[in-house]
Amino acid sequence: MEDAVLAGARLFDGERFFDGHALIVEKGRVKAVVPEAEISGRDGISRLGGGILAPGFIDVQVNGGGGRLLNNDPSPETFAVIARAHRRYGTTALLPTLITDTRSVTQSAIAAAIEASKAGEGVLGIHLEGPHLAPSRRGAHLAEFMRPMEEEDVQQLLRAAEKMPVVHVTVAAEQVRPEQVKRLSDGGVIVSLGHTDCTCEAAQRLFAAGARGVTHLFNAMSGLSHRAPGLVGAALDAGGIWAGIIADGHHVDPVALRVAHRAKRGPGKLFHVTDAMALVGSGAESFDLNGRTVRREPGEICSKLVLEDGTLAGSDLDMASAVRFGVEALELSLEESLKMASSYPATYLGIGEERGSLRPGALADCVHLGDDLRVRQVWLTGRAQ
Repeated sequence: MEDAVLAGARLFDGERFFDGHALIVEKGRVKAVVPEAEISGRDGISRLGGGILAPGFIDVQVNGGGGRLLNNDPSPETFAVIARAHRRYGTTALLPTLITDTRSVTQSAIAAAIEASKAGEGVLGIHLEGPHLAPSRRGAHLAEFMRPMEEEDVQQLLRAAEKMPVVHVTVAAEQVRPEQVKRLSDGGVIVSLGHTDCTCEAAQRLFAAGARGVTHLFNAMSGLSHRAPGLVGAALDAGGIWAGIIADGHHVDPVALRVAHRAKRGPGKLFHVTDAMALVGSGAESFDLNGRTVRREPGEICSKLVLEDGTLAGSDLDMASAVRFGVEALELSLEESLKMASSYPATYLGIGEERGSLRPGALADCVHLGDDLRVRQVWLTGRAQ
């Protein structure tokens, strides 16, 4: 691929801003970030006309998009449709997420993920959110499919991790043993805790065994109390633990998220996830989830998705909206909110050398945002989308 040069926007490389600099791309990767004076007189410069050029966003938890839900059709085509639907909102890499389902659906989704991860659409692998979750914290998941992890499940996940870049699994402390978590972690599977009523001590035991994440902090988990810190307290206190948040104004009150940001011990960070369902990138107003209707209801930042009984069923959030929410409602710096959508999830997933930054050698996955933080253009490995 010939060099591409992107100039005329404020450049964020995943760590800091550069004013008056240009991005040089060669063979799908970042070649250099240089002062614009060094490209004067070159042909083929794309002038962006202001705004911000940033690393493409990375979504660790996305159930659907473009009218497709992974559970309803766990095929390579569905993975591709979901990836394309979210790309228009700045997401260039993602983990399509299967919520609790049958063994056969899970196996089909894993097989499809292996194929989809090779197709160049930004599919990193798969996130299995279940079936090893606690019925007491089921949320919109079907409790009838929830069960303890067995040896067959461990072997299935370990085999999958050998065949695609990322396998991410959310489990409840009630449904797994520390030795299972250790085997999975040692075998390259990223283990996250969620949908659990576990104590702080139980969470700490699984962190010590190798779990390194928490799925949608605050939602579907034991909360923080003064004598029972629960999973929320364990996650905020553990320096090596990372946690996704759904910043849509519906799943968690902004006050709680602001407090969590101030309280989180590093180096682990909070990062944006969408938990998006089929309606993102679609004009439809409802969809089917395991035989139940999920419908849109209006919201200030974005719509919310609910079952007939009012239970939240994923989100209608896109990643660019999460970045804006971080700045506007959570009082984060623009740098921090952009990191939460790019470099932080990349580091958490262990792919920071390839993605989540615009440093030399990284894949040239980029998003151009206007001053209003809305997406103007996206590039995937240097190719305009």
